[in-house]
Amino acid sequence: MAETKPKFNYSLLRRVIRLSIPYKKLFYWTIVLAIIQAPLGILRPHIINVMVDDHVMKNELSGLGSLVWWYMLVLLATVWLRYIFILWTNTLGQSIIRDLRTWVFNHIIDLRLTYFDKTPIGTSTTRTINDIESINEVFSEGVITILADILGLIAVLVIMFVVSWKLSLICLTTLPFLIYASYLFKEKVRVSFQQVRTHIARMNSFLQERISGMRIIQIFNAEQHEKENFRKINRDYTQANIDGIFYYAVFFPVVELISAASLALMVWWGAKGVLQGEVTLGALVAFPIYLTMLFRPIRFMADKFNTLQMGLVAAERVFGILDNQSKIVNEGKEVVKELQGNLEFDQVRFSYDGEHEVLKGLSFKVPAYTTLAIVGSTGSGKTTIISVLNRMYEIQGGEIRIDGKNIREYELTSLRRRIGIVLQDVFLFGGTVLENITFRHSGIGMEQVVHAAKQIGAHEYIERLPGGYEFIIAERGSNLSMGQRQLISFVRALVFDPDILVLDEATSSIDPETESVIQYAIEKLIEKRTSIIIAHRLSTIRHANQVLVMDHGEIKEIGTHDELLEKQDGWYKKLHEYQFARMAEI
Repeated sequence: MAETKPKFNYSLLRRVIRLSIPYKKLFYWTIVLAIIQAPLGILRPHIINVMVDDHVMKNELSGLGSLVWWYMLVLLATVWLRYIFILWTNTLGQSIIRDLRTWVFNHIIDLRLTYFDKTPIGTSTTRTINDIESINEVFSEGVITILADILGLIAVLVIMFVVSWKLSLICLTTLPFLIYASYLFKEKVRVSFQQVRTHIARMNSFLQERISGMRIIQIFNAEQHEKENFRKINRDYTQANIDGIFYYAVFFPVVELISAASLALMVWWGAKGVLQGEVTLGALVAFPIYLTMLFRPIRFMADKFNTLQMGLVAAERVFGILDNQSKIVNEGKEVVKELQGNLEFDQVRFSYDGEHEVLKGLSFKVPAYTTLAIVGSTGSGKTTIISVLNRMYEIQGGEIRIDGKNIREYELTSLRRRIGIVLQDVFLFGGTVLENITFRHSGIGMEQVVHAAKQIGAHEYIERLPGGYEFIIAERGSNLSMGQRQLISFVRALVFDPDILVLDEATSSIDPETESVIQYAIEKLIEKRTSIIIAHRLSTIRHANQVLVMDHGEIKEIGTHDELLEKQDGWYKKLHEYQFARMAEI
């Protein structure tokens, strides 16, 4: 259940309002309109009052026509100003959340991977879409409209007491009941809205994971189980909405009852006042309009205050992301256009959670233009080496040096441009093959892409696709084979011409026929550049200059393929014999 907050967070409201600074002129004009509408709104019933008392009751029709025109003019002005007010407040809100979406997305992109390791994708999606949309309502339905309603209420109360203070007091005897009912409604709906926000974030996370992993769900015949899970989540979300609807269903009839009671008191006492000469007939005619103008804003103000409160709850969640400063510190000054590729790990220590070390004092060197193969069991820390080399994560101890300099001395963007990585799980975005290779980089032309594809033997495979390089890739590349996706990722790595290349399990999921093509691509990729190859299949790393064997974050052996095979009871030899024995059995 969402945690409720008993006190209104004024500092958070000020922070939200500060988002309007780029549009401060529009913000100020909406406040001016709110101020103008207050006295303008009470003119219509006042004109009716004058028409009845000064003309109808005195049988003086000469000035009645002009008052009718004034009434129409005030009505048109009120409607026009209301139209402008609604248009400007919504324009202000939409402009702010447009900028805020960009700000949040840009911030999320720069966060460390630890944020994405701990935060479900659906949660970030909810923050960037649903919660930011709620912030819009702070401006379109919240603080400015509440200000307009409060000013309108003050104006109505003032004119009511000026016209007849006795009649006003009689009418306001029910006001404490309305205020108390509005307060209860506000509190109940606030809790309900918080529950709705919590459940919709949960639903988004669930759907994101299940739709992305639909293949696994169907493979393991888990459809029925997931249907039941979603049915429960959907039922909880629906119940949270129904709870809110219930409070609305109770509140609005109660308000109508209180309003009717106030009107009945006004008619009873007002009619007696007219007969006794204490109240004019014009006041009696105008007062029902005043009561409507009084009770209607109070009725909706509770709802608007909840809208404001929920907008602030959403804002707090969005600001929680923006306040997350877990970014890679980019204080390096060295901007490089080319690296030789001399790579050195010196007593490198790293932990994902700050407690359990994944890399335990790792030390090795990779001379420029050579290839290092890293092998080891699952969880030994092989992929972590890639992550810390590219500064996706920051190490807790030791140093990583490239060309003799600590990688922290390099400007982060320029460093990553010189390091190419091909992952085992190739991620392709919706769009064309060409767009996935170049990421729409303006400096990369079609000729460069084709040249890179031909270099590694991928061009003819891409040309076989319908449309060739303009073939539209489905989400995550689901309309391509694993081999086709891997080839595209190789072209993507080569077209940026990196100085250091990392291949992570690049052939682990490839069929033997495609493996020969991939193997040729790998050999072309690692030519004339420093390379690190992580592989389960030892047959793919024979051409490596040296092999590093890891286990539980430590180096067990390092040497050439032949040197390690000559070691009696060596780790690499055992892995080699075990793997090829398994292949022989198959």
